[in-house]
Amino acid sequence: MARPIVRWGAALGFGALWWWAVLRLALAPDAGVLEAGVAAGGWGLSLLPVHCVPKARAVGAVDPRRWARAWRTGRVTAAATTASPHHRSDAGSGPW
Repeated sequence: MARPIVRWGAALGFGALWWWAVLRLALAPDAGVLEAGVAAGGWGLSLLPVHCVPKARAVGAVDPRRWARAWRTGRVTAAATTASPHHRSDAGSGPW
């Protein structure tokens, strides 16, 4: 039970620090490098893909060796998708 409380506390603390830096940059004439660094660092952390998992554990991930085999043989396996056939212009497109 203590772990989620610590995580929430850390998230709220860092969030408050980030907002302090952003508001100080926007409103205070004497804001400097420290505030800019905190604001840019927090924004940069938001760009990290934190919901990624290793490819081996991803649901529906394809084994990389399968792609290597297909590349070496020069053939596309049966599981690959194919394009839809082109419709003829005189075939009509509906009931009218």
